[in-house]
Amino acid sequence: MSNIKSEKNGRRPWRRLAPATIGALAASCALAQAAQPAAPAGELRICASENEAPYSIKDGTGFENRIAALVAETMGRKPVFIYTSRPAIYLVRDYLDKDQCDVVMGLDAGDDRVLTTRPYYRSGYVFVTRIDRDIRIRSWDDDRLAEMSRLAVPLGSPAEAMLKAIGKFENNMNYMYSLVNFRSPRNQYVRVDPARMVNEVAQGNADAAIAFGAEVARYVKSSVVPLRMELVPKDTVPDASGKTIEFNYGESMAVRKGDTRLLAALDAAIAKAQPRITKLLEEEGVPLLREAS
Repeated sequence: MSNIKSEKNGRRPWRRLAPATIGALAASCALAQAAQPAAPAGELRICASENEAPYSIKDGTGFENRIAALVAETMGRKPVFIYTSRPAIYLVRDYLDKDQCDVVMGLDAGDDRVLTTRPYYRSGYVFVTRIDRDIRIRSWDDDRLAEMSRLAVPLGSPAEAMLKAIGKFENNMNYMYSLVNFRSPRNQYVRVDPARMVNEVAQGNADAAIAFGAEVARYVKSSVVPLRMELVPKDTVPDASGKTIEFNYGESMAVRKGDTRLLAALDAAIAKAQPRITKLLEEEGVPLLREAS
């Protein structure tokens, strides 16, 4: 997770920011990084953001922290997390590419900046609504969606792109930017807190949230107010160039280009650990798709 029809981008989203956007953000706030020594034999160094819940948290409770540790242990290696306070969009350029770690979690399969493993899960964007409102959106031209005036969505995401495509961006823009205290996303990374998006729905401040399922599942599951999470419908109306907005993504581990030996070892470990990875994701509440979806 794109904000340009059919354009692949880096997940979480920071997934689903367009590559050009990521490049502009990186160039605008480049920082020199202290060199890290090469990993000792028997270790797997994992780049991670220390405050990117629910994916990665410095105390190790992020679900991708747990998956990374599981894969490392399956390989017979010790997981060593290289944490940064910076957003995860910078992990490839400022850490992986500078050999400060070996692996980045949760990149879209096929990201051309790196080599990616087989996906360890596939999920998609979801509608989050209150069960007591009984809102079931079956298509992007659904009358109930047309009536909504407050939708919580991540900035620069496929959800935002779809609001623009169906003519609901302008009347939702002020509310959407209020979720980030009206900070401008121009030349800086601005993340809408997924917990806040879900809470806005639970409290009745938003009609619905539209976000990547893995990003909001933890908060939907733990909500005191019963919430429903359903995959969004496909975009069936191509733009002028024949492209549609993609909402489903396979998530992979990434290594540096050329590191084919590590890639093969990770692929083998993921295959072996897949039942435990899937169980962990199901416990997290992540809506999982078949690879062919």
